[in-house]
Amino acid sequence: MLPIVAVKLTVGILAQQLGGELVGDGSAEIRGISPVNQVKPGDVTFAENEKYFAMAEKSAAVAIIVPTEIKASSKPLIRLKQPKTALAKILGMFFPPYKYPPGVHPSAQVAKDVRLGKDVHIGPNTVVQPGASIGDRTALDAGVVLGRNATIGADCVLHANVTIYHQVRIGDRCIIHSGTVIGSDGFGYVWEGKTRLKVPQVGTVVLEDDVEIGANSAIDRATIGVTLIKRGTKIDNLVQIGHNVSIGENGTICGLVGIAGSCTIGNHVTLAGQVGMADHIVIGDNVVVGAQSGIKDNLAPDATYLGSPAVPASTAARQYAAWARMPELVRRVAELEREIEQLKKLRET
Repeated sequence: MLPIVAVKLTVGILAQQLGGELVGDGSAEIRGISPVNQVKPGDVTFAENEKYFAMAEKSAAVAIIVPTEIKASSKPLIRLKQPKTALAKILGMFFPPYKYPPGVHPSAQVAKDVRLGKDVHIGPNTVVQPGASIGDRTALDAGVVLGRNATIGADCVLHANVTIYHQVRIGDRCIIHSGTVIGSDGFGYVWEGKTRLKVPQVGTVVLEDDVEIGANSAIDRATIGVTLIKRGTKIDNLVQIGHNVSIGENGTICGLVGIAGSCTIGNHVTLAGQVGMADHIVIGDNVVVGAQSGIKDNLAPDATYLGSPAVPASTAARQYAAWARMPELVRRVAELEREIEQLKKLRET
């Protein structure tokens, strides 16, 4: 059970705050929130489908949050079109994010010309280099390094040991988790005879508003110009984004994705775990790419792709069906080969 922190409310009041329809008695007080398999007396729980609804009805839940398809129950219901959004709202209500206290820790090193907004938090052993700018209420936790002339907007949180290189620009309300590096050199080299010559990486990285980046990810600065992550995009842990990549608005980039240089990704694109992209690929809007897919060609918008190389999902389904039959096909070919050999021997005799 997740205990409610300093909040008391009834089922009816919660329904109102969530904008849901209350079915049944709303007078009971909610003591906690829990998943359907861990319900304690007084908890409210969630049931996204009939299977979980049956479990919730047998539980000690004081109320059940359900989709609109579920009409009635022996327990009070809060009916919503999107029950998943209720979880986010409830947890935000009862467990608000930690508010970092304003101030600069004595062990931090902040250059004299750094521009600090109101109520900024600079944690222990953080380094803010000359020319940097930090917006109102932004927090830099312990060990963060903010490079020369880097800019961070308002209400951002950079967790411990994040590194932001020089001249990187970050918008408002961005969250960057521990160990992530933004603005390191792109992987740019050219052959000069039998040796590789490093191409100076003189561009930058821009994160627009409301971007979140998971732990231990890396976003390379552009060779020339900008590596761009547009507003609302969410990036998971252990993601590599190459130089001069552009990712559109409200994208979802899952863990272990690797995006090579100069790729252009549209709005509302989802790249599932371990997707890999060759360089200079263009992906249209509203594309979904399944896990462990390899992308070597441009992908048209409004479609789902699977496989390596990635193909439309309908094509991939036929390929998978054929691969499943492969052992039987190999066995039949071997039998035919044996029969042919026997026929050859009979003809020779």
